[in-house]
Amino acid sequence: MAQQAETNPDSYVVAKLAELAKQPGVAAPGNLSTLIDHINYLDPADIDQVSAAHGYAEHIHDGQSRRTGHAYITHPTAVALILADMRMDHETLMGALLHDVIEDSDVDKETLADKFGASVAEIVDGVSKLSKIFASRDEAQAENFQKMAMAMAKDIRVILVKMADRLHNMRTIGVMSTSQRRRIARETLEFYAPIANRLGVHSIKSELEDLGFKALYPLRADRIERAVQSARGHRNELVEEIRQTMTAALNREGISADVAGREKNTYSIYRKMKAQHKSFNEIMDVFGFRIVVDQPDACYRALGVVHNLFPPVASRFKDYIAIPKANGYQSLHTSLYGMHGVPIEVQIRTKQMDAVAENGIAGHWLYSSGEEGFEHSQQRARRWVQDLLELQSRAGNSLEFIENLKINLFPDEVYVFTPKGDIMALPRGACAVDFAYSVHTDIGNRCVACRINGNLAPLSQQLESGERVSILTAKDARPNPDWLSFVVTSKARSGIRLELKHQQEGESITLGRKLLNRALGNANTSINDFDFRRLRRLFGEFGVRRLNELLSAIGNGDLMAWVVAQRLLNADRDTEEKIAVEGGNPVAIRGSEGLVINYGRCCGPVPGDHIVGHISPGKGFVVHLEPCHNIAELRRKASHEIISAGWTSTTEGEFRTTLRVDVHRRKGILAEIAANVTAIDAGVDHISVEERNAEVSTMIMDITVRSRSHLARLMRRLRNVTAVINLARSGH
Repeated sequence: MAQQAETNPDSYVVAKLAELAKQPGVAAPGNLSTLIDHINYLDPADIDQVSAAHGYAEHIHDGQSRRTGHAYITHPTAVALILADMRMDHETLMGALLHDVIEDSDVDKETLADKFGASVAEIVDGVSKLSKIFASRDEAQAENFQKMAMAMAKDIRVILVKMADRLHNMRTIGVMSTSQRRRIARETLEFYAPIANRLGVHSIKSELEDLGFKALYPLRADRIERAVQSARGHRNELVEEIRQTMTAALNREGISADVAGREKNTYSIYRKMKAQHKSFNEIMDVFGFRIVVDQPDACYRALGVVHNLFPPVASRFKDYIAIPKANGYQSLHTSLYGMHGVPIEVQIRTKQMDAVAENGIAGHWLYSSGEEGFEHSQQRARRWVQDLLELQSRAGNSLEFIENLKINLFPDEVYVFTPKGDIMALPRGACAVDFAYSVHTDIGNRCVACRINGNLAPLSQQLESGERVSILTAKDARPNPDWLSFVVTSKARSGIRLELKHQQEGESITLGRKLLNRALGNANTSINDFDFRRLRRLFGEFGVRRLNELLSAIGNGDLMAWVVAQRLLNADRDTEEKIAVEGGNPVAIRGSEGLVINYGRCCGPVPGDHIVGHISPGKGFVVHLEPCHNIAELRRKASHEIISAGWTSTTEGEFRTTLRVDVHRRKGILAEIAANVTAIDAGVDHISVEERNAEVSTMIMDITVRSRSHLARLMRRLRNVTAVINLARSGH
């Protein structure tokens, strides 16, 4: 088989997956008696309803076959068996048996509701709506994900049935074509397995990962699988020795516990090797054990026992019992130096925590019953689903939603405290801005600074577990576009983008009004002088419905102000009476207009320079120096698009410009130049160095200054540096 893998990977993966498909219970004929044997935990009346659903599904699918050659009923029966092993309620099992009925026949939701009840019909309808998820373009995927989120919001059991459906399809994926296998496997690894993880369904998540890994990367999976089998023989004796030592120590303390060795699945080994740049042996050198006890207090007693037995590794203890993960997972994690110096990782949890760790949200059915228990068990999952719906409603487009979703699906969490002592879970790499948006969107939008453990800290500083974070806000503060470069949570990213969009829209309207009134100035009129009915007649010509949309389009550069002005002034005039629109008062630039005023990077204008501008689609009003070579080119092609501009007397802020500095090459010159820039209260954004010859280098410096006079002082100071040969602004 190994030789076949090397010579023909495609036939190899078909053979391996075909072997899997022949395993008992994977694609065996749908046997009702087998299913009933697995659901003896249900009441007899509930078992009868499950049997009725099976009979109905068998009748509907009569004559249909799977690609494996088995009768179609084998598939919904296998899905129900997966959920029965998770001890799901009878309505979920009925939904699993009937999940393809609506799609494959004329039976509708109302018919199912009459026969099996509204809850079962909702589950089947929810799963049916997801049948084509991820089947086409990203935009369609996003729309289907919205349907999934809405279906989950109604009943979380919908996604559990869908997960089991995907799991059985992955078990029989060997009958698919190569392209289908790769597409389905990629979807499984990118979305289904992470969703199973997010809902805490570890048993499904692990198998989905391994099956997806084998289908997508068969050779890598085979090599790791063979390496694990080879290593297992050397490990068994040591694992058993450590297990017996732990069991004996726990028994001496009167703690009843099951101790078992843990094995990593092949995909998790591969992912760790890739992410941590470790060899297979480094990953496998760590021995994992799980201790399962009866009560939560026994977890902490067992922790004391193993810490007395083997020395713990400093800073490698995590208490997920006191602070559960977002998916409800609870356990104590500790790392130890075991006998013979081998590293040991230990998880300690109760039986209920173990059930939830394996089956996630479904694990609660083992320990709770009735609607109250069901609602309690869905609380965390519902919160996550509501977050998905909020992301969808705030996303600017479908692709942005998919981006946010992927971020949301892969949390590696840190736990921080609010000023009141509440605990908040955030993805690893999160900063204070992420924290602010997690508290409330308004807090994030008005955030100006933060304190971490009582000390002022940069908003971009990554947070560590155990830190206390407080946010300082200002009433008139607004998000900074630069925040998007360091936030990691989807809630912060979507909140910033939405607020920037609103902010830019308001600024576009203001700028558009200013530009249109400037263009109308030749006729001694303004937009306020026009009758609304006259304006409304022109909206259709420009593809807008409201005045603000028209002004925003002008401010964004999608419409030219002089074109709109000319149309407004001459709508009802004869040809000989038409008014020409050109010239006008200069556009006043104060420096704090926001996103719709941009400054040309080619010439770097600063307050005091002679400036002009032009409207650029999507960028708004772009300011340039009057002698800028780009403006000269635009004058040659379309002089009417050049708009005169000037600085207001109250111009504020820092402005970026570029200097070219020719210097004699000597040690320390770069530091000396930078020190002179900061000494005069200017800023250095970026420096690059071009080596002209053995003696001379040219520094290209992006600096920030407040005005032309500030820049002049800086240039005089730099010219006094003995190594400086020549100095000039770029674009001059």
